[in-house]
Amino acid sequence: MRLLIIYIVLFVFAYILQRQLCKGPNKTAATQTVTFGDEKSIKPNRLASALSIATLFLLWAAFTGSTLTPIHVPGPFIGNTSFNYTATNADMEKATATVFINVSKPGEQVDKPQTSDTKASGFAHDDGASVQAWRSTLIRAHKNDLGGKDKTYKIIAINNQPIEAEQSVIVEHGVVTMTSKGSLSFTPDKGWQMEPIWLPSPEAVFHRLIEIATDGYQNVGLFENIGWSLLRVIAGLLLGCLIGIPLGYAMGLSSWFRGWFDPIVEFMRPVPPLALIPLIIIWFGIWETGKISLLFLAALWIMTIAARSGVSGTSLSKVHAAYSLGASKFQVLVHVIIPNSLAEIFTGARVAMGVCWGTVVAAELVAAEKGAGKMIIAASKFQQTDIVIMGIILIGIIGYGIDLLMRRAERWLIPWKGRV
Repeated sequence: MRLLIIYIVLFVFAYILQRQLCKGPNKTAATQTVTFGDEKSIKPNRLASALSIATLFLLWAAFTGSTLTPIHVPGPFIGNTSFNYTATNADMEKATATVFINVSKPGEQVDKPQTSDTKASGFAHDDGASVQAWRSTLIRAHKNDLGGKDKTYKIIAINNQPIEAEQSVIVEHGVVTMTSKGSLSFTPDKGWQMEPIWLPSPEAVFHRLIEIATDGYQNVGLFENIGWSLLRVIAGLLLGCLIGIPLGYAMGLSSWFRGWFDPIVEFMRPVPPLALIPLIIIWFGIWETGKISLLFLAALWIMTIAARSGVSGTSLSKVHAAYSLGASKFQVLVHVIIPNSLAEIFTGARVAMGVCWGTVVAAELVAAEKGAGKMIIAASKFQQTDIVIMGIILIGIIGYGIDLLMRRAERWLIPWKGRV
């Protein structure tokens, strides 16, 4: 939640700053009568894109204690701290002692701090404990106190603040909680930074990338894993286009095809591809056929609806003009409907590619030996978060690169988009 709030604040600040710095005549507005509401007049602000990427990276580094940036949010407490507790015994006497705690860095083992009874009063004796950052430690003070094993022994206060079972008291550098059995649990302040097991630093992910690119992961090279995933996605998408586009054209041009296939398409469209995994295993097995079939079904309905929408979006006046010039149905299809529907089809292909990339991880759950998804799943089982994040970033970069190529192909193949 803190990360989201900071991100929103930075976004608003950057937007206001950009508005103040870029005041002046709008070149687009000078050449067009209407800009608000006209999608064609909206071009990506490159400054906003650069600031967006920089903001995400800086937040990632700041919330993980990265050495790549000097600015960090407050991290977990590391060092020595202490708190006092007050206990009563069978004679209703009260005594106070101190618990000294050494909080170390994650993965670093340290001894308990040395204690003495010079400050102890009565039957209560000082105690010590050690704990790593982001962890908790159980302090059984009653085992160190005289008469602590008696049923009447009870800790009644922490730093002079009353405490009961299942209650907590905030102390310096942490929180003390009393368990249901009367023991004390100390949790040091976690700060705002993320624990490495939840979110490793950028340099940790980069070092893991270099390591896996050099040595591979579980005897499989990094580029081999990515290549297999890319091959499966492209095969599934191509099959989805091969079947879905003609089916969409048929549904857009024939009432019989529309009536026959519309219930099937509209029924299958909202079904997530992940729900089909059990059936895919039963029907096609656990090898490549099953994985590609799942990706094919993920792309099929998207491409079908895209092609059908492309036909429906064709201007009726163009069709009438073609018929008035003596064109046949085949000529209308080839020279009017297909060119006008290509924009919708390319949009559908871009959406289908994104869905297939999101599905390939689940597809590679099915007994895959190679693939980016398999690498991510295997790493998650061993809590290797840096490998998981590395795989996610690579999938995102590759998916974004493919989308850029598809946009360029769209501009090259459909130069008339938005002009007619």
